[in-house]
Amino acid sequence: MKYKTDLIKVRYCETDQMGIVHHSNYLKFFELARIEWLEKLKMPYQKIEENGVILPVVKCEVKFLKSLFFGDSFNLEVICKNKPTATIVFLYKVFNQHNELTTEGSTTLAFLNSKTMKPQRCPKIISDLF
Repeated sequence: MKYKTDLIKVRYCETDQMGIVHHSNYLKFFELARIEWLEKLKMPYQKIEENGVILPVVKCEVKFLKSLFFGDSFNLEVICKNKPTATIVFLYKVFNQHNELTTEGSTTLAFLNSKTMKPQRCPKIISDLF
């Protein structure tokens, strides 16, 4: 399942002194795309948490191919790599306003019981989406 966000404008506060998007912001962009994707599937984070599950990021990777600058627009494509087990892996692609691929990345999130903070299998409410 693939999801693509609408165009997002790079804000000044997301850039460094050179006007380039600071590398730390890409994980925020990834989270934005992931949350929107889950909402489109009618599975918002709030619903997941109400079911006693939290999803911490346990691994992330980012590969920078081309810079984004203040004033640029971009969108993100997110896809779930495979059916979730005790973890769920998302793959991301960032495209600038010219549809050029600028960044690739991935995040792995673990399913944890919110009371015990122990790992658990993917809840049925989520696995049924796949």
